[in-house]
Amino acid sequence: MLTLSQKAVKLPASPIRKLVPYAENAKKKGIEVYHLNIGQPDIDSPEEAINAVKNSNLKLVAYPHSAGNASYRKGLCGYYHKIGIDVTPDEMIVTTGGTEALQMALFVTCDPGDEVIVFEPFYTNYNAFAIENDIIFKPVTTTIENGFALPPMSEVEKKITPRTKGILICNPGNPTGTLYTKESLIELGEIAKKHGLFIYSDEVYREFCYTEDPHFSCMHLKGLEQNVILLDSVSKRYNLCGVRIGALVSKNKDVIAAVLKVAQARLCSPAYGQIAAEGALSAPQSYFDAVREEYIKRRDILVSSLNKMEGVKCPNPMGAFYAVAELPVDDADKFALWLLDSFQYNNKTVMITPASGFYATPGLGKNQVRIAYVLKENDLKAAMECLEHALKEYPGRTTK
Repeated sequence: MLTLSQKAVKLPASPIRKLVPYAENAKKKGIEVYHLNIGQPDIDSPEEAINAVKNSNLKLVAYPHSAGNASYRKGLCGYYHKIGIDVTPDEMIVTTGGTEALQMALFVTCDPGDEVIVFEPFYTNYNAFAIENDIIFKPVTTTIENGFALPPMSEVEKKITPRTKGILICNPGNPTGTLYTKESLIELGEIAKKHGLFIYSDEVYREFCYTEDPHFSCMHLKGLEQNVILLDSVSKRYNLCGVRIGALVSKNKDVIAAVLKVAQARLCSPAYGQIAAEGALSAPQSYFDAVREEYIKRRDILVSSLNKMEGVKCPNPMGAFYAVAELPVDDADKFALWLLDSFQYNNKTVMITPASGFYATPGLGKNQVRIAYVLKENDLKAAMECLEHALKEYPGRTTK
């Protein structure tokens, strides 16, 4: 009898993408769908990245170095130096997106049955990486009431066992958009130092911070140079999701040596992707300033619109381009499906992501959704108007 592996059976479907067939059916009916479900920016990639590919004169697209092109790694060092992270080209591995960086980090630091502490809600694909590596996530719950801020460190210590290998953190956060304070990260670093844990620091949204203070990286933590593994990507920073280029950065030589072996086994990351990513390093600060200003406008429209809707609660995110909102619905999964399958307002509807898939603890996030504010202002306003009407019409609406 032909059977699948237990890993394949356990692997969860993406809550971000599982409703795609319903969206496609709605479009076939002539209904316009506002996509608030996926972090796919609609902002142009830097012309420096596009031109780097256009102007490349490769006669043969050969395998790049398994660790990544030397010129790109050198350029990345320059980028990190500007934000106070002192690294060298041999302290990084270029990866196929930020997802591969985390997969590799978990693979080389965890054995089957080991545990990693993670703050929920968290990026849903983390669950898949845990299953792929036979590790166990120990969730520490954050709440919408305080904007999903990190809880007291005593809550983190309660989760530590002899099998705990590290703490996974995303800052700014996906799906919440929460920006963790420097003080809370320093406290987290003390926990890691005390118990000898890795910190897997997902910082792919670093450029999207909406405070006056600069982003504080876990790589800035003093005395934890051997503990921190930085996970990075150009996907969001430069609006280059499709080039699939990320990076794993660490001053821990054993970690880098082990990751290089994994990188060699998968051969290399895309050649043209690295060319585009290297070109993007030349993007001027004005590019980031304009993008940041645009997202602040969109965030303000989204959060203001949501909190004006009866029964809706949405904290103000200070990073990334996501928000988690609590809705007056019986079940966000049912509501998201109903929006695509049974609802339209002026021949339009919206696609959102149920938040239950961002939690490890069963039952949490049942009436929450993640919304990506990646639409232009007019489309975002229209989507919010559509959502408000949907909440009024939804048969499973709840009252408090």
